[in-house]
Amino acid sequence: MQELVVPPLVETPPQTNITDLLLRHARSAANPPLLSKPGPKGSWIDISASEFAADASALAKGFIASGIEPGARIGLMARTRYEWTLVDFAIWFAGCVTVPVYETSSPGQVAWILGDSHAAAVVVEAPRHENVVRQAAHQEGLDKLGHVWQIDGNGLDTLRVAGKEVGDAVLEERRSAAGLDSLATIIYTSGTTGRPKGCELTHSNFVELSDNAAAALPECVYPGASTIMFLPLAHVFARYISVLSVAAGVRVAHTADVKNLMGDLQSFKPNFILAVPRVFEKVYNSSMLKAEDGGKGKIFHAGADTAIAFSRAEQDGKVPLGLKLKHKLFDVLLYSKIRAAMGGNVVHAVSGGAPLGERLGHFFHGIGLTVLEGYGLTETTAPITVNTPKQIKIGTVGRPLPGNGVRIAEDGEILAKGFCVMRGYYNRPDLTAETFVDGWFRTGDIGELDADGFLRITGRKKEIIVTASGKNVVPAMLEDQIRADALVSQCVVVGDARPFISALITVDEEALPGWLERHHLPAGTTTAQAAVMPEVQETVAALVAKANASVSRAEQIKEFRIVPTDFTEESGHLTPSMKIKRAQVLKDFDSVVEEIYAGVKPLA
Repeated sequence: MQELVVPPLVETPPQTNITDLLLRHARSAANPPLLSKPGPKGSWIDISASEFAADASALAKGFIASGIEPGARIGLMARTRYEWTLVDFAIWFAGCVTVPVYETSSPGQVAWILGDSHAAAVVVEAPRHENVVRQAAHQEGLDKLGHVWQIDGNGLDTLRVAGKEVGDAVLEERRSAAGLDSLATIIYTSGTTGRPKGCELTHSNFVELSDNAAAALPECVYPGASTIMFLPLAHVFARYISVLSVAAGVRVAHTADVKNLMGDLQSFKPNFILAVPRVFEKVYNSSMLKAEDGGKGKIFHAGADTAIAFSRAEQDGKVPLGLKLKHKLFDVLLYSKIRAAMGGNVVHAVSGGAPLGERLGHFFHGIGLTVLEGYGLTETTAPITVNTPKQIKIGTVGRPLPGNGVRIAEDGEILAKGFCVMRGYYNRPDLTAETFVDGWFRTGDIGELDADGFLRITGRKKEIIVTASGKNVVPAMLEDQIRADALVSQCVVVGDARPFISALITVDEEALPGWLERHHLPAGTTTAQAAVMPEVQETVAALVAKANASVSRAEQIKEFRIVPTDFTEESGHLTPSMKIKRAQVLKDFDSVVEEIYAGVKPLA
């Protein structure tokens, strides 16, 4: 199959905007809780739809009273918390456009985003964020930036007080002026290369995509369901799920610190979660390490193999009786404990941002947590395709959501169209023209549609490595397998225009202490020291050999180096959504790469 367009399930009136999704519930007799804020001693305080709408309206009146014009851009720079979503909706109630900024951004990045978008104001979380904004304004002279309000200060109360003089009719006029075609937000790509580009997403992108996703996923997103948000809301994936949850009547909690995630999961007990693949890898690896540390490693590995076999058999349509019995036993011994650690109620998880890997997908499905892997970009408001509980093939990223379409170009590039696709890049008509062909958006990813319309991602067009001999190599095929091991944090495959393929690998700082203890090696060994230890080298060599077995000889990693430091967002090697900045890694570790190819004879 080369093309699949799925017709919409829901038709939306053209004068609808995102605020209408909230007002549906706020004006209903049910008036359900849509958000929850942390309370004392691990408790949660529910906020009804009408309370949320009233507070968003009060802040919106404050924006209007402060002279913010209709359509003005307002920056939003904060960690994932209730107030992020509150301010986001307040901006829409005021008829304005939200410009999210990652709270980890540097003054230079902030200056570019606020300057390029011509932001009139910005809401920040804390003094440190305000300092960054002030530095950015001083460096670049952000002439249009007139206001900076701070959440942790009295910024929101200042807005509420200022807005008391603004009448309801004025607010309603501003709120209702936007329709489906109106601009809702400019999200700047986190940028693995070059300066971030501003993606113009409309109210249609969010409203029509949300209503159709809710219709396609009734088992996951429904009135009374709940989820906990821990991914950065500046990222399109979390932002879209946030709006979808409001549309569907799902109650959302927020946690700003992932270190508190397991405790928050256990106290809030969500029905579904969303995460990037690295989170699922961490859950698997921490469960495995905990079992091994407790002398139950054999039980874990046998249980994991059983879960994977059970899931594969179920997908094929027939589970043998013996496997059913083994699965039931391990559900008592192992699976129920992993589910309990995640709150006990999680049945579905939505994964995006990068490929999850078939083995991990089958493992979680086999323990009773179905991971619905999807695919999309900032330019597509997150999901183009997604697996659903009724239509799922593990190892794929699902079929197009209703209202979306996928086409495979002659060179294998994935093209997209439909409700999900942005209207263009802000202030970049040249780039917009390059990115669209006959009305289809060019994703830059390579993939294939199977006979049933399920999409499989096989690589990133820009990241395909072409060796000196002309062999095309998809780095993700090897990287995902090596990174799946608990000891490994990151893996970057190298070899463009080189005689053979090699890899740069980092050690996971969190997993290292337990690994050292199990191997009776000195406690307190640093990642830099571990990088040169023979035992670590041997372990990584075995992982490389295992990954090599899945590809042709020309694609195999012939040499690797374990580098002394990890690739992180702080080091400048990961985007906030945890994607590798490949060019930056190669630049910073150029001497290591040159040493591989200059003085080392490749393995046979």
